[in-house]
Amino acid sequence: MAEAFNDKTLTGDKAARYAEVADEIASVLDGETNLTARMATVASMLASSFDHYFWTGFYVVDPKKERELVVGPYQGTLGCLRIAFGRGVCGAAAATGQTQLVADVHAFPGHIACDSRSQSEIVVPVFDASGTLLAVFDVDSDRPAAFDAIDQRGLETILKATFA
Repeated sequence: MAEAFNDKTLTGDKAARYAEVADEIASVLDGETNLTARMATVASMLASSFDHYFWTGFYVVDPKKERELVVGPYQGTLGCLRIAFGRGVCGAAAATGQTQLVADVHAFPGHIACDSRSQSEIVVPVFDASGTLLAVFDVDSDRPAAFDAIDQRGLETILKATFA
């Protein structure tokens, strides 16, 4: 999977670390089909790989409630239990199907403050092989503007390879 990171838009130590983690995740998950196990492993391995990560985890589409996310496997302090599509950063990612890269969560309209220490956030929608939204992957940082295009590309690549 490291070859997916060999592009001139991704340079430096952070990009190299994403490539390493992508390979590590692929190796650990080889042959594992259980969705919860896959999500728990991804959340754990990514949380322990980057210093700027404060909260790392999944909000899973609830099959019993239309357009609602429920907390899934995560690493960090207590997360919000449920988030409606369109509400906050996670809900925006679910509603639009697009990654949300937020430098200042306090300036994001409708931001949900699950933990007041959160300063910036990136949320990546997670799709299965048929293109159905499974979840969103949420990473918060206690640093302002902690995430950039390298984080976005790294996370999108890992999540697509792991769940699609």
